[in-house]
Amino acid sequence: MARKNKDYIEDMLDISEHLDTSDYRNEIPEFYAGCNVLITGSSGFLGILLIEKLLRCCPDMKKLYLFMRAKKEKTPEQRFKEHFNNCIYDRLKKEQSNFSTKIAMIEADVSKLDLGLSQKNRELLLNTNIIFHAAATVRFNETLRVATNINIRGTKQLLLFAKEMPNLKAFVYVSTAFSNCIHNFIEEKYYPPPIKTDQLLTLLDIMDDEKLNKFAPILIDKWPNTYVFTKAIAEDTVRQYSVGIPTCIVRPSIITTTAEEPVSGWINNVYGAVGVVMGSAIGLLRSLHCDPDIVAEIVPADYVISHLIAASWDTGKRKNNLLSIENIDPDIPETERTPIYNYVSICENPITWRRFMKLNEFYGMQVPSTRILWYYMFYLNKHKLMHDIYVLFLHMIPAVIVDTIFLLSGRKPMLYKTYQKINKFTSVLSYFSTKQWRFNNDAVIGLWNRVNPADRQIFNFDINNLDWETYIKEMIPGMRLYLGNDPIDTVEKGRAKYRKLKIAHYTILTIIGVLLIWGFISLINCIMSFF
Repeated sequence: MARKNKDYIEDMLDISEHLDTSDYRNEIPEFYAGCNVLITGSSGFLGILLIEKLLRCCPDMKKLYLFMRAKKEKTPEQRFKEHFNNCIYDRLKKEQSNFSTKIAMIEADVSKLDLGLSQKNRELLLNTNIIFHAAATVRFNETLRVATNINIRGTKQLLLFAKEMPNLKAFVYVSTAFSNCIHNFIEEKYYPPPIKTDQLLTLLDIMDDEKLNKFAPILIDKWPNTYVFTKAIAEDTVRQYSVGIPTCIVRPSIITTTAEEPVSGWINNVYGAVGVVMGSAIGLLRSLHCDPDIVAEIVPADYVISHLIAASWDTGKRKNNLLSIENIDPDIPETERTPIYNYVSICENPITWRRFMKLNEFYGMQVPSTRILWYYMFYLNKHKLMHDIYVLFLHMIPAVIVDTIFLLSGRKPMLYKTYQKINKFTSVLSYFSTKQWRFNNDAVIGLWNRVNPADRQIFNFDINNLDWETYIKEMIPGMRLYLGNDPIDTVEKGRAKYRKLKIAHYTILTIIGVLLIWGFISLINCIMSFF
């Protein structure tokens, strides 16, 4: 899709791209110099990448505050101690060996009253200059109470706290491009929420879990799950409670592995499109309810991170102007007060699900993992009935057969339960893989045009720069290593195993085919014998 007409002249005559970047100073790192930055959701996928990028590329930042909470029987201190053992920080450790002196762990929980902060930590955080609010529960099937407490109540509490910070330059709220997915065309603007923030919070306070769970489907209504439902309301929470705060909202679409930074192909979860690629690559997932000809609305994680950092810089730069306008005219358009960025790929560099999966198949077969369970056999089924038939014959029936063999041999059956989980995952994903949305991204394009050439070299978020084939070629070995824990030096073993599974696969198909033909002939002979 072409860029908007109002930008084409600037794009065609973008002389700055051809200038020596030494003619420009790095404005974004300068903006962060001496700043105290707070990140919520610091242990999540985006949080980890954001921490790494800020520490590596904004070396004069004063302090980086990271929210941590107790989880899985580990204290915040234990989790913080383990946090930087992640390989994603290896490059940072080489380039900024003293980075740990700039980090402060803050025990907090955004779902709790007053964010779970001690009085001492509240006072410490008052000197915060920039906030990235990335904390959220991204589970589509999360209960309404948990999703609301984290995604909505936590956002409200953080905004109220931010108003107490005298030197706040920017508040960046990380939303999702699908927060308003009930609309076919999603613009960079606020939409009416399904219910007001405080109304929903009041319902949570007066209802017990049993009543709330019964009432939840009525509340959620047209929204496909509690995640996008609460994100839609959280955006309205930002609209209501960000008055007087320099704020912006970033809406990334489905986030996949890193393209380049700090390493290519890194990811630590199997949500969304990555789950589809991983499941099909190991031979478990064989059908997806998906229209292969619609755009797979995906974006690389490191591009999203660079955009977040640039959006914060731009919001801080516009702070005085925005707040002075707000004081003069409280009725200014809300998106002028709080810019909204649709960070999507469809507007400038789309890729269909068909091409996305074909490229994954092509490059995946070149570096098969030793952890592969079966030969690759994957279908995108546009029609739900066909998908259900494929699931029955390629998922459930084989699962019953294998589990029966396991049971008879004294082993624990597990494949049927695994496929139940897979089918649940794909049924949730099908809402997003069978519908096509239209977006505009004028604000994202405008922001890129305001970033100078020197900063563009460091903070690249122009989706036009992405070559999908190169990206996917790097994504596959990255997933093999970081998700499958299977290093690249085992490729030959993987190929040998894959050849054996291919022989087994086609042997079984041949036997089944012969049996079906024999059965059909026998049936015909049986029928003919009556005549």
